[in-house]
Amino acid sequence: MTDNSTRTDLFSPMEMGAIKLANRIVMAPVTRSRYCEDGIPNELHATYYAQRASAGLIIAEATNISPQGRGYAATPGIWSEEQVAGWKKVTDLVHAAGGKIVSQLWHVGRFSSVELQPNGEAPVAPSAVQAEGNTYTVDGFVPVSMPRALETDEIPGIIEQYRIAARNAMRAGFDGVEVHSANSYLLDQFLRDSTNKRTDHYGGSIENRARLTLEVTAAIVEIWGNDRVGIRLSPVTPDAGNTPPDSNVMGLYGYLVDQLNQFDLAYMHFVEGATATTREIPAGVDMDALSARFHGPYIGNNNYDLEMAIERRSEDLIDAVAFGRYFISNPDLVERLRVGAELTIAPGESYYGGGAKGYTDWPKGNY
Repeated sequence: MTDNSTRTDLFSPMEMGAIKLANRIVMAPVTRSRYCEDGIPNELHATYYAQRASAGLIIAEATNISPQGRGYAATPGIWSEEQVAGWKKVTDLVHAAGGKIVSQLWHVGRFSSVELQPNGEAPVAPSAVQAEGNTYTVDGFVPVSMPRALETDEIPGIIEQYRIAARNAMRAGFDGVEVHSANSYLLDQFLRDSTNKRTDHYGGSIENRARLTLEVTAAIVEIWGNDRVGIRLSPVTPDAGNTPPDSNVMGLYGYLVDQLNQFDLAYMHFVEGATATTREIPAGVDMDALSARFHGPYIGNNNYDLEMAIERRSEDLIDAVAFGRYFISNPDLVERLRVGAELTIAPGESYYGGGAKGYTDWPKGNY
């Protein structure tokens, strides 16, 4: 075995705002779609996260802020008292194991089905632009539905959904929250000119398209304080409906990062490339230049291995690194990486759905 802690400070403590991390290795938000009746986390979820509490920080799986924000069956929510109580079981067990965990607040926007929406209503979006692809319901996979454009006077209600969810995350015992403005979900749909065709003050210019993400962030900071709020961005990810990147990625995200600096957030979390697929970047886009504009701790994410993380940390391109799929089958990932132990690779069929098998039954390594 090798002691990789002599090669890098990834295994050393750090602070992200008011959140003190035991190391710089982060568990990325990984949707698992385990049985979650009425969006309520249960003892199985608590066990799963507590098993992975050696991560410096756990970013919990994307969590629906409201019934309207829901786009997939078997995903958790944080709008009801029962959901708050379920998440409290999770955070209590993670804290008992010495870990830190934040909630990722999620509204899917257009990537949903009428089968998942209250009263069978159409999903909402910045504009009535149809997404591509299928989503998962209790009856199996169905095509995503045509969305309707939000009226301008409805947008304060969207911000209120985030505000309520942020308060609920605090009541549930989380150490902070992450604003999910990535992966072509609602906030990202407002950012991109490929999905935002509005003519009011939430559409058109870069400043207008960034407005909702900034207003949501401001509302959450009012509740949590700036030092326990992070944000996730994915400037070039085409997921959730094959959403093309913005026509001016550097201009849009450069402006957004500059504006986010006013909040002095706990961290910024970038998907470097296309989520869970490739690190290839379109011509004219420089992810490192964008992340360098942020004044606080930066979490790099997407298809990292340990050697890449060590190299990019040594070049001061990242402050911490997020792993997703490796944490699925390696609950003790931090220690395995530290000693150079072999990593277990989970089969794709274990990613989503089911119960304990492929979820909480992964053993620790021999080292």
